[in-house]
Amino acid sequence: MSLLDFLVGPPIATWKEGSEKIGVAKGIPVFGLDALGSAAYGPEAALTLLIPLGLAGLNHILPLTFGIIALLGIVFFSYRQTIAAYPGGGGSYTVARENLGTFPGLLAACALLIDYTLDAAVGISAGIGALTSAIPSLHPQTLWLCLSALLILTLVNLRGVRENGALFMVPTYLFLVCMLVAIGIGVAKTALADGHPVPVVAPPSAPAVVAAVSAWLLLKSFASGCTALTGVEAVSNGVQAFRDDRTKNARHTLAVIIAALMIMLAGIAYLVKAYKIVATDPNGSHYRSILSMLLGAVTGHGWFYYLSIGSILLILIFSANTAFADFPRVCHFIAEDGYLPVSFADRGRRLVYSEGILVLATITGLLLIGFGGITDRLIPLFAVGAFLAFTMSQAGMVFHWRRERGRGARRSMLINAVGAVSTGITTLIIIVAKFSEGAWITVLAIPSLLLLMYGVRRHYNKLIREIAVHTPLPEHRDPAPLMVVTLTGWSRVGKEALRTAMTLSDEVKVVHVIEDRNDKVRSPDEVCDRWTELVEKPAREGNLPVPELVVLKSPYRFVVTPIVNYILKLSKENPDRRVITVIPELMERRWYYYFLHTQRASLLKARLLMVGTDRISVLNIPWYLKHS
Repeated sequence: MSLLDFLVGPPIATWKEGSEKIGVAKGIPVFGLDALGSAAYGPEAALTLLIPLGLAGLNHILPLTFGIIALLGIVFFSYRQTIAAYPGGGGSYTVARENLGTFPGLLAACALLIDYTLDAAVGISAGIGALTSAIPSLHPQTLWLCLSALLILTLVNLRGVRENGALFMVPTYLFLVCMLVAIGIGVAKTALADGHPVPVVAPPSAPAVVAAVSAWLLLKSFASGCTALTGVEAVSNGVQAFRDDRTKNARHTLAVIIAALMIMLAGIAYLVKAYKIVATDPNGSHYRSILSMLLGAVTGHGWFYYLSIGSILLILIFSANTAFADFPRVCHFIAEDGYLPVSFADRGRRLVYSEGILVLATITGLLLIGFGGITDRLIPLFAVGAFLAFTMSQAGMVFHWRRERGRGARRSMLINAVGAVSTGITTLIIIVAKFSEGAWITVLAIPSLLLLMYGVRRHYNKLIREIAVHTPLPEHRDPAPLMVVTLTGWSRVGKEALRTAMTLSDEVKVVHVIEDRNDKVRSPDEVCDRWTELVEKPAREGNLPVPELVVLKSPYRFVVTPIVNYILKLSKENPDRRVITVIPELMERRWYYYFLHTQRASLLKARLLMVGTDRISVLNIPWYLKHS
């Protein structure tokens, strides 16, 4: 078994594609981890900004949360319709491109790609942050732990969708059970205590009030809380991953994800107010997460607490998996339209878009390194991309229903119009509220990515125009090519290259470079001294064309440059003929033996390909060594 087979598994045949499709049970962990995991940091992000209000800040968390849940409901109905209207997948990009035009489609695509990249970075950093808060001694290793988790997620996703879903099922459903049980217990205790439950483990005391409530503060808190909506569009992007009936399976998956997220957001908001749990400074030495304090207050620090904290840790780290599932798919659709390198559209050995996965892993790794793996530094960049994609998708669906004009189209159009306006306003709120804290990076990144995509498209358009041909093969035969064999010495390697060249053309030139010495005393050289004996005489006796020996003198001991200059000159002197450079190359059986050689053959190939013309070709003649 090769190392690649061990790490990512053996290749999967195309005809086995059906076996890689997933149902609702696996669809939830594959496409819902990000949305579900956001319940762990979305409410906390909102509560953190309410710290200056002290205990009074809790009076605002329920209205803010219900506003977020209302947005979530609007987005749910919109994407439910998108899945039915576009079962081929593509989500916001496909909807916006087909209904609003290319530019809006690419704008939605850029927003999605940036959102998924930040999803991956925030998910991993939040999970490792939960681990280091539980085990403070690991805090100095935060970045290395983040990068290790990133490597594991990359390898898991390269193994394929089905294995991916199977691996994440246990932590996903464990997290859901733990959270729903804890919320259920908390709500029951609150109801029995007439709204004033006694915490099993008391949360830290609320800080003193240092600021008055303001609309600006509430808007900023709302903008931070909206991070809970990131990832809900993932199912619409990956409809193709579901088995038939894929529209039905995708809709059911989306419904379960949204319902679970709504329950968790509402339950957390209700219980933090009931138990008087105020957020702690995430940069302080006494930081404790909202969910840790909530679980302690509801159930105490028994086995259930630690089981729940473990599930939260896993779900946060694995929440980045949604980005790995959808980022490559969005890249695939964009590449099919010619706005990203075509290699993004190709599936790899395990029927996944491997290049997109590797690119996402690289960008996420750079983000984690750049921000030190700290969630609080990454959060301000978050949510702009997600809500911009929501807005473009729903605006696109308005035009879709306007064009379709079928039964229920007017009602659907109204839903999407309300969604487009709501998410559009929310996007502006997030940009304004978070601009100075880092959202400006996202705002600049989107047009930069747009310019890159248009640049790729322009390149492909030029390429198509240049290589396009509409005429058949010419009826006449082209002149025989000029064969140029590079020979450093007489050996089996060079001999085979020369024999090959002589079978392809009657005009063969053998180029041999010697050192040019001022003392005019030439060192013995086997090729020059024995040329007649080794080549000319056998060729004449066999009635074969006699190759011409071309000796190039190099006063500076260069070998590659004189050969390249000679071939360029030869091509210029023969404008109607192709010049084929035959390069003999020694092939070692072990990679580390290559360090024992000059690699002139590889350098010569590279130079000729870089400075050559359409009429200069390179023919490599390898000789494989038989010794071990």
